[in-house]
Amino acid sequence: MALDKDSLKVRIAAEFAGLGAEREGEHSWVDRLAEAIANAVVDEIQSNAEVPVTTGSSAGTYGVV
Repeated sequence: MALDKDSLKVRIAAEFAGLGAEREGEHSWVDRLAEAIANAVVDEIQSNAEVPVTTGSSAGTYGVV
């Protein structure tokens, strides 16, 4: 499964809305906050996550894309 910043943003914003936050309105930060969190999470995973392959000709450790 590929990591998708936009999809994660929508999920985070929906969770905020489920807690009672308003996504619309002049002073709402829900979507901007959700975007910042999604971007940071995906960037962190893509920068630092590693997947070990322990057998076969592709044995080794690979980064997550």
